[in-house]
Amino acid sequence: MSAQDQLTVIAYAAGCALLVGGVGLLVTRLLRTRSLRWHLVVLAVVAVVAPYAGLLAVTQQMFFSAHDLKVATFVGGAAGVVTLLVTLGLATAIVRWTGAIRSNVRRLGADGQPFVPVDGPAEFRDLAAELESARRDLAASREREQLLDRSRRDLVSWVSHDLRTPLAGLRAMSEALEDGMVEDPQRYLGQMRRDVDRMTTMVGDLFELSKLHAGAVEPRLEVIQLRDLVSEAIASADPVARAGRVLLGGEVADGVRVSADPAALSRAISNLVMNAIRHTPADGAVQVVGHAVDDAVELSVIDQCGGIPVAEMANVFDVGWRGSRARTPDDGGHGPGAGLGLAIVRGIVEAHHGEVTVENLAHGAGCRFSIRLPVA
Repeated sequence: MSAQDQLTVIAYAAGCALLVGGVGLLVTRLLRTRSLRWHLVVLAVVAVVAPYAGLLAVTQQMFFSAHDLKVATFVGGAAGVVTLLVTLGLATAIVRWTGAIRSNVRRLGADGQPFVPVDGPAEFRDLAAELESARRDLAASREREQLLDRSRRDLVSWVSHDLRTPLAGLRAMSEALEDGMVEDPQRYLGQMRRDVDRMTTMVGDLFELSKLHAGAVEPRLEVIQLRDLVSEAIASADPVARAGRVLLGGEVADGVRVSADPAALSRAISNLVMNAIRHTPADGAVQVVGHAVDDAVELSVIDQCGGIPVAEMANVFDVGWRGSRARTPDDGGHGPGAGLGLAIVRGIVEAHHGEVTVENLAHGAGCRFSIRLPVA
């Protein structure tokens, strides 16, 4: 066969293949909304018919004998039937695998329904694994949302109760002052001011806690000396400690620095110190200790509260937790808290990518609250 004849055969074969392929694309477009099975069948038919159409065209040009065409027809027909059967089997398997994926997608938001196992190619198994991971993330997110919702409801209940008591007292005292039935007005005015201060503090804590829960607190990090923050917290809390006959002291190693927001971290330390003073009985002691540990900075506030029941340890940093009788919650005249201080501590520490923990000391002596932050 001459070079010219070879080029002619190639041209006829290519033209027929393009024609059949174009028809296949048109059919695929018409079937674009149908099952993937039909698309694979069209692909198999195009793969069989395209070369056979080329053979017919070449035969008409006398480059191929009728006998050879018949032989090629038998061979191509047998191969075509096998190809279609294999394609149908593969299409059925793909439809089954995609059906399992679709079923798993529908079960993403359903609780208690196990995923359908997918045993197809690596891509399908990887997709199923990603869906399983997404399901776990959704379940964890749903659980966090439920906890937050329950926390909000409890918070509204607790705060309503805490506000109702001083408001009722303020109303009664103001009515008594208006009616002129008070022998010592200054005492009433002093009590009213203390109640107002307490409610102001509570509202401020609520505002801070709402920002922490909303993720609206973005710490302005600075490299600061931990000793300076501890000294300020101790100086601020010392009058309260003296009033409750609690010995307050601190010890921070030299050169311990931390990258933190000074105002936020100072508030967290102050909350822990005030909480320790509030729950430490008279003639007790509260100690603040800070030092570097491996690649972190640890600050501990140690009190003599008598310990926390094991059953309550997991709830210490929850909104509204105020301790129990085992923690001697007698406020010593400082006014009961609203149960927001430790929740604010946790929010501030977590905003700094740190961790706050609590543990009981030996022999029920007290508790150790520890803040651990990345080293500066």
